[in-house]
Amino acid sequence: MNDVMHAVVIDDEPTVLESLEQWLMLAGIEVATFSNARDALPLLDLNFPGVVVSDIKMPGMDGMSLLQAVDPGIPVILITGHGGIAQAVEAMKLGAYDFIEKPYKQERLIDVIKRACQQRRVTLATQPSHSSSEECDWLASVIIGESQPTRTLRQHVQALARVNADVVIAGETGTGKELVARSLHALSIRREQPFVPINVGAIPESLLESELFGHEAGAFTGAQKRRIGLFEAAHQGTLFLDEIESMPMSFQIKLLRVLQEREVVRVGSNTPVSINVRIISATKEDLREAANQGRFREDLYYRLMVADIHLPPLRERIDDVPVLFSHFLREAGKSNGLDVPQLSYEDLLALELHDWPGNVRELKHTAERYLLSRSISGISVADLMQLGLGNQSSMLSGERSLSERLDQVEKALITAELSHHKGNIKEVMRVLGLPRRTLNEKMQKHGLKREAFVGFDGGGEA
Repeated sequence: MNDVMHAVVIDDEPTVLESLEQWLMLAGIEVATFSNARDALPLLDLNFPGVVVSDIKMPGMDGMSLLQAVDPGIPVILITGHGGIAQAVEAMKLGAYDFIEKPYKQERLIDVIKRACQQRRVTLATQPSHSSSEECDWLASVIIGESQPTRTLRQHVQALARVNADVVIAGETGTGKELVARSLHALSIRREQPFVPINVGAIPESLLESELFGHEAGAFTGAQKRRIGLFEAAHQGTLFLDEIESMPMSFQIKLLRVLQEREVVRVGSNTPVSINVRIISATKEDLREAANQGRFREDLYYRLMVADIHLPPLRERIDDVPVLFSHFLREAGKSNGLDVPQLSYEDLLALELHDWPGNVRELKHTAERYLLSRSISGISVADLMQLGLGNQSSMLSGERSLSERLDQVEKALITAELSHHKGNIKEVMRVLGLPRRTLNEKMQKHGLKREAFVGFDGGGEA
């Protein structure tokens, strides 16, 4: 992976241009300088790997005009000595990455450029490309399902695995955030190095610094010997910070410094230790909203949010439920030495009509409970759902209108038959008593594709 950062700097004042060039080169950023914005345009094509830093007030093409002339995927940082709130707002509306007023601190500009370079890498990496079939097949066996949200998720994971940028994974509890984090690591250039997970919310605040940064012998009562922290343990690999939203505000500034400097200082030591680690964070909250409410540092939010992945809840990819349930049944059968039963039509319908508030985790537990319960009492999925989950979360209840409820039942019926008959349209037409055109229209209405059900085994052995 090429980690060299690139910047095009544009300013009509030679002394400013020379000064910026020197600062950025000392910071390890490759620089191309221009005194005229139009002269820089040929370099700023779709494959340009860096960012643009431009003064606003210039003769000829000014910074605002340049901003509108370059590809929207290229981060543009505008600098002005004649700024104001109105101009800054206008620049951001036009797509500027950031707006900096003179005088500014050298460190701040360099930090903004480095973050913008990371974003540019992500943008280039997530452009459509041809991934290896072996990689696609492996990911499809890990992130299971053929609904559109799931296919989009796999594409996003493949793209972000190729870059070295930090990632925030957002999603409800039980959607599989750690699974996605492990997939990002497994497909990355760091795959041979450690993957170190930690649940931030499970560690007492008094132990957080020692756990993450380590400590020296005698640093505090009970510290009998040196302990390597999790950041050092993940050196050259990936550190997964789960429930990052629960990190105490008092510790967030310490984490921010580590992310900026890429070094840690063990408790009881004054010697910094360099680290090379990719940070993948997970949250069940909206970090942007948490930052607005003062519960999460805004500067840490921007540092972590180089790239992000949103995991859809299971209710938004309900078409994946039968194949996921089948997968979990087979896993449970192998673990417990039990035969896997064939799912009935009623079983499939019950799965389709539930809205799965606990997401994939709830589905997995339900599959395990069903297998064990059926082996003892012959219980069906529908019986289990009634006994263990109640009717409160059914898609047939709540505030949905009659039309919405009927649509959901119709979709569930068609999906169940497509699953049961492995995508055989003629059999589905026969069972449901629908002509081909009507069935096609209903499948299109509900986003159902025959290809997703061909070969589906309904939970039996593969």
